[in-house]
Formats: sequence, structure tokens, C-alpha cells
Amino acid sequence: MGLFGLLLVLHILASIAMIGPAFVMPIIRRSARTVGQLRFAFGITTKLAIIPKIGGAVLIITGVWLMIITKMGLSQMWLNVSFLLSLLMVVMIDGLIEPRMKKVIKIVSESQDQGNEIPAEFGLLMKKIVPIETAAQLLMIAILVLMVVKPF
Repeated sequence: MGLFGLLLVLHILASIAMIGPAFVMPIIRRSARTVGQLRFAFGITTKLAIIPKIGGAVLIITGVWLMIITKMGLSQMWLNVSFLLSLLMVVMIDGLIEPRMKKVIKIVSESQDQGNEIPAEFGLLMKKIVPIETAAQLLMIAILVLMVVKPF
């Protein structure tokens, strides 16, 4: 396996590291039924949050390196669209989802005195986050399809 093959394998593994937790973390959070389960779910998802960040960094580095060694640059439309969708996805996750999740985590951590019942405010905030998470997940799928199919 040459340099191209090694970079491609690392690129695919980084993609899995970035996309996998992004699909699993919302499912873990939504499955919680008590405050204790929510605290546990947020503890897990907070620890898992580093994996997509590392995966994303490796994805960018290997992607740029692959573009350089293949002399492709940004000459392919599918690559340009993938790049733009990736930037949009990062803005959605870092700019829209994470700040809202910090509010939710704060509410959950402050509700430990109120027994096992999940605060109503939690549900309202999550209803605002779910559509953004869904849009980010759809962007991930679109990027993955563009990278595999290379339609244009």
C-alpha cells in the first residue's frame, strides 16, 4: 500500500470517527427518561465529543494531502460542494448546536434537587436542537454520498 492508499484509509477512518458519534450521541440523549439518566447520557456524550473533533482534523489533513498528491485541487465540482457543505455543517454544530447544548447541560446539572423528573424546560430546549441536529446529520449523509459517488 502506497502513500495514496494509506491516506485514503486514514481519510475513511477519520470520516467514520467524525460521523459515527454525531449519529449516536442524539440517540443516547433522547433515550434518557430521568434526570439521573440524563446526567449519565450527557457525561457519555461529553466524553465522546472529542472523537468527532479529532476525526474532523484528521479528515481535513488527509483530504488536503490527497488533493495535493493527486493534483486534483478544487477542480472537481463534487469536491467543492462537499467542502462547502462541510463548512456549513461545522458552523451548524459549533455555532448552533453546542451553545444550546451547554444551556441544556446547565439545566440538567441544576435540576439535581428536583428528584427524577426531567424539567419541562429541557424538553423545550431539545425541541429547538433536534431539527438542527437532523439537518447536520443530513448534511453528513450528503457529504458522504458526494465523496463516494462523485456525481459531477
